[in-house]
Amino acid sequence: MAGENSFDIVSKVEMQEVRNAVDQAMKEIGQRFDFKGSKSNITLDEKEKEMILISDDEQKLKSVIDILQTKIIKRGISPKALMYEKVEAASGGTVRQKLKLQFGIP
Repeated sequence: MAGENSFDIVSKVEMQEVRNAVDQAMKEIGQRFDFKGSKSNITLDEKEKEMILISDDEQKLKSVIDILQTKIIKRGISPKALMYEKVEAASGGTVRQKLKLQFGIP
């Protein structure tokens, strides 16, 4: 009986949905008063399957991550698909964090 039936479990992230979530997050960052004059930015690298988040300080970076997670959840993507690297200092007094998209089961 087990030889007759089989199924595959696939864990994929749709890049179009990720792109839409990033676009929506950037739109909200541009409209929010607490980000006015901020250097906050989200860059999506589809070839490397990663996002680079840049902000003025760690507090604003956490707010950017919160906005991005909210948009990703609304687009039907699990927040567990994001692997966070450590926060590092960037040029111009900003901080940067990379988020890698995880495909498959870790």
